[in-house]
Amino acid sequence: MNLEHQRVVITGAARDFGRTLAIRFAQQGAEVYLSSRSLEASRRVAAEIRDLGHERVHAFACDVAEAASIRWFAAELAERTDRVDVLVNNGARWLEGPDLLSASDEDVIDTIASGATGTVLMVKRLLPLLLASDRPDIVNMISAAGLPGHHRSDAHAAFYAAKSAQAGFADVLSKRLRPHGVRVISLYPPDFHNPDPLSPQWETTPRGSGDMLTAQSVAECVFFALGQPRDCFIKAFHFEQLPEQGPHQT
Repeated sequence: MNLEHQRVVITGAARDFGRTLAIRFAQQGAEVYLSSRSLEASRRVAAEIRDLGHERVHAFACDVAEAASIRWFAAELAERTDRVDVLVNNGARWLEGPDLLSASDEDVIDTIASGATGTVLMVKRLLPLLLASDRPDIVNMISAAGLPGHHRSDAHAAFYAAKSAQAGFADVLSKRLRPHGVRVISLYPPDFHNPDPLSPQWETTPRGSGDMLTAQSVAECVFFALGQPRDCFIKAFHFEQLPEQGPHQT
């Protein structure tokens, strides 16, 4: 897929799957605007991308749990570009723990603010730039934890709450932005293996039917949806997990 003329904003781009997407978008020619809570971390990923020979990359600090930080980030983007073609809402805090009492009030607030409120405010602030594009797309990296009846994660209940709220927002947003030509593409992966896209493991990680879902496959879903003609609005990707291993299973 050639994304040479696309301008892509990615939140939470300094590590894990956000970094993977940043590198993959750049490798396919997109101009990439990276954000994370740490400017230093964003700059490290930008440097990795430049080392690949891709110069059109920009690094920012943005805390998606803070409204003021999102406003600043949107203003900085507006000074540098007249449009955004793809917004990837990937930034969200992970909070582990099946015990509700294991997290502080501050942890709960920050988790819900980054995953739910942050997504709403990021879309709100960048919507004018998206509407200036002739092919605007919003990609939401949600989680299987945002689906009703999902109980196979060790995430804290606050993370489940954040992802459920994010899913509800994505659902109504898809309907309301459809008349404006904005596609809202949401992905609900379970836990998946994320090898370093700059390492040999990226090409050698097993991807058979009995293997854990991989970042390669999740990223390919993103690029597949983005590559469709504009009459094709793929709203969501859902993934069947491997069966749980019971006491008599191997």
